[in-house]
Amino acid sequence: MKSTATKPATKLKPFHKSKHHHRVPANDTLMSGLMLEHAVAAILKRVKLDRGHDIPYLAGYSLDGKTIYIDRHIEPSFVCRGRRYHTDKFLVLHEAVEKTLLMQLGLHYQHAHQIALRAEQAAVRAHGIPWRDYDRFMQKFIKEAGDEELTKLPKDLDIKPYRDEHDSDLLKRMKAAGAKKARK
Repeated sequence: MKSTATKPATKLKPFHKSKHHHRVPANDTLMSGLMLEHAVAAILKRVKLDRGHDIPYLAGYSLDGKTIYIDRHIEPSFVCRGRRYHTDKFLVLHEAVEKTLLMQLGLHYQHAHQIALRAEQAAVRAHGIPWRDYDRFMQKFIKEAGDEELTKLPKDLDIKPYRDEHDSDLLKRMKAAGAKKARK
């Protein structure tokens, strides 16, 4: 797997190339793939992506929600039915929605995660990617990420999801990694 540790902070390119906001020519009260793509593009303009760290559960966010972290070992794209699809934008959407629901509405992590997962799924499908194929790709990395040694955790990673999941083993590993880093 190719490491992206040399370029930890990245700004993602939005779905559309326009620098100006234009009204989408669609009924915004109905389900619309195009409208969803524009919403994702708006989120991508407001957050910074960092792929230079070890992130349990694949992706996470900073305490202030302005940085979205994607584990440095996850491949940024996959091939499905002969086409290559970039996946970062879907993970960024998921994490941004989840963090916003936690910060602004005070939801429990599990509730925010379920809503964010539905938004991610809708964006994946709107982009023409079968959810099953995308999810299969992601599940490979969830298993691998759970076993990896945590050597590069961001200092401002929000640990609420790990606390709310009562993942005490992971929290101990994260604390040990932070202590080990502090000793260096």
